[in-house]
Amino acid sequence: SYINILLLYFRLCVDKVLLQCVLQSRTLSAADAINALRPFYFAVHPDFFGQHPKEREVNENSLKRLNGYLENLQKPGFRSFKPTQLTFYVREREPNSSNVQESFSASGFRAVSFTLHTRDLLSTVLDILNSCSLSTEHVQSLNENSQLHKEAKSAANRPIKWDKTYYSFTGFKDPEEELEQAQRVETTLMSWLDDNEASAVKKLKKSLPLRKELERLKFELSRELQLSDIRWQRSWGIAHRCSQLHSLGRLVQQRPEVLKNVKGRTVVFTDRSGMSAAGHIMLGTMDVHHHWTKIFERLPNYYKLQKRLLFLEDRISQLLGGIQVIHIEELQPLLTLEEYYETLNSFYNKLRDSRLPFHPRSLRGLQMILESDRYAPSLHEFGHFMIPTVCDPASLQWFIFAKAQEARENLKRKEEMMITEKELIDTSTEKFSLDRLYKEPSVSSAQMIDCCKRLLEESLPHLQGMHLCVSHFYSVLQDGDLCIPWNWK
Repeated sequence: SYINILLLYFRLCVDKVLLQCVLQSRTLSAADAINALRPFYFAVHPDFFGQHPKEREVNENSLKRLNGYLENLQKPGFRSFKPTQLTFYVREREPNSSNVQESFSASGFRAVSFTLHTRDLLSTVLDILNSCSLSTEHVQSLNENSQLHKEAKSAANRPIKWDKTYYSFTGFKDPEEELEQAQRVETTLMSWLDDNEASAVKKLKKSLPLRKELERLKFELSRELQLSDIRWQRSWGIAHRCSQLHSLGRLVQQRPEVLKNVKGRTVVFTDRSGMSAAGHIMLGTMDVHHHWTKIFERLPNYYKLQKRLLFLEDRISQLLGGIQVIHIEELQPLLTLEEYYETLNSFYNKLRDSRLPFHPRSLRGLQMILESDRYAPSLHEFGHFMIPTVCDPASLQWFIFAKAQEARENLKRKEEMMITEKELIDTSTEKFSLDRLYKEPSVSSAQMIDCCKRLLEESLPHLQGMHLCVSHFYSVLQDGDLCIPWNWK
């Protein structure tokens, strides 16, 4: 029996060496993987979804998790393995294509969901491209350029399958059985919290000094400049936000005279500098102080343009029976004041020329937003009309008359839903002793209400003192915030 054990050990060592050779022959370099995934990055990059905030945020979050997965695969001696489910919004394909995992959003993009469970870069890259129905021919050519791969191709196709008794005898874990079990078992809230509580607590404790620093900087700058608020367009980390506030603080010290016109305004750190359609001062995070200074110097001109914009909104309202023209930042792209003014002006001229017979104040109390990327009017679940700037005036008149009563009912339901949502957030925060409970903008009020109601039925001691974000996936953010999907199991 001692000889049998030695033979078995020898076979294990030989097969392990062969397996490593096979894996090396099938592994892409990090640079090759980036090149191979270029079509995928082009299809899902958040910058191409600027007109669609929900799709942009989902892609941003999924890319963060994908990059983490790819980085782990490249770490020497990486052993831990957890299947990762991702969802991306992808540009539409040709009309006749189909995929059972795809669904089309209201904006026309298709949502693609897939699970990564491979242990090498090549297989992972191929899985990503195949899941999004993208060509893999360039990946094969990249891989076949290696002479080592050509020589080891026959070995790469050799399956290594050991009898189940081998694992029983040696005590080693069967990788196929582990993979099947991981795919069978669906992630639950309790199991995920058990696995990730320690990591989240560690990150949260590390971030606490920075969080205090962020609150201090925000309070002092808001008070000194008499700002209404300071916000961020994206979910940057605490350290990144502190750095942005330090930059603004230095500008205040160096050029205090240029900030005299910001009283009562909201400052938003975002991707571009200017003034937003909502009248907020936008500071581009990639811009230097010189660009910020120019924005502050132009504020008087921006304020004049804003008055003209408000006049246009009022004129459009009068032409459409008193319906209010609004701009909702969470549902619309972050437009500059100039872009939004041009949109309003074009729509106003079309309405004025059409002379639609709306009775004055007949639609008072209703709301509408203008959209430049739609071709047909629609009614949002929150009660506001979504009107394309290219909409035919006659079609617009018929649609508004037909949906006016439903719009009023939706607006009333929205008010009730917002009250219920706030009450449930407060109750959940208190019950679980959370430091903070919030949701991503892409999560609707109805989804948040459903999530909180089910949370309140559970006992979750893991959440005490934590920051909980309701999202579409499970994740621990870099500052210790716990992200859970709103439809958790």
